[in-house]
Amino acid sequence: MYATAANRKRMPLVFVPTPLGNLGDITVRAREVLGEARLIVAEDTRVARKLLHALGIGPKELWSYREQNAAAVTGGILDRAATELVAVVSDAGMPGISDPGSELVAAARAAGVALTVLPGPSAALGVAVLSGFPLRRFCFEGFPPRNAAGRREAFARAFAHEATTIWYESPQRIRATLHELARIAPDASVFLLREYTKRFEQQIAGTPAEIDAALEEPIRGEIAFAIAPYRLAPPVPNGASDSDLDARIDALIDEGRGAKEIARALADAGAGDRRALYARASERRRARSMGDGPASEHSASE
Repeated sequence: MYATAANRKRMPLVFVPTPLGNLGDITVRAREVLGEARLIVAEDTRVARKLLHALGIGPKELWSYREQNAAAVTGGILDRAATELVAVVSDAGMPGISDPGSELVAAARAAGVALTVLPGPSAALGVAVLSGFPLRRFCFEGFPPRNAAGRREAFARAFAHEATTIWYESPQRIRATLHELARIAPDASVFLLREYTKRFEQQIAGTPAEIDAALEEPIRGEIAFAIAPYRLAPPVPNGASDSDLDARIDALIDEGRGAKEIARALADAGAGDRRALYARASERRRARSMGDGPASEHSASE
């Protein structure tokens, strides 16, 4: 038995991660807590009821806890957790990660209610490890904003970390998100994971455009994606001289970027017309390949 009188006092409020899609991912401890809990707090009680039935666990008292009713039910949850084993679950994965739960943890801390979190499934960690990107430092960013400008700003801020970033997105918005990512980071290395742990799991690696092309309609299921550390072209100050602009172009050429990518990056940074920048970058690349190097500044600016 998991919940003896002694350990109920030690950890009465338990956050229980649930399978993302494969029922076999439930842990022994998670099953024990759900079986022993006197109350189960769920994001969606219908989803929780189906999970309990699949695990062979009999009827339980279920309370709904979501953003819309959190303020109204938090006090009652904490009152029950003061004397009984209470389990908290989301629809899938770890409660509190882009799902309701973090505010309940904070409220429990403030009220002196003991709590614990069981280890278990997380799409964020799954996509991070499967990406193969550097993970000594990484940042979970959650869902990008819903509007185009907001997405571009969110990506630009995230790239400032110079670390792998992890994102979630809905199937309805993933193409728009990839399009905005391609606008500011066309050559970024991206890894997308769709329907993790489920029958039709899909893994795609490439640039934003390559991943967009690999997604087949209709796009369904849960989506997570990772972006390798990426450095945006720094903004070009107003009134920058030709030599300053050429220095920016040369630096991007040294990073291995093509003329089209350079033109897009500098145009997004406010350096001028994309077509003019493309012509300038192409000329710089030609001059450098002929060994003219920086000495070709006169011809490049004509």
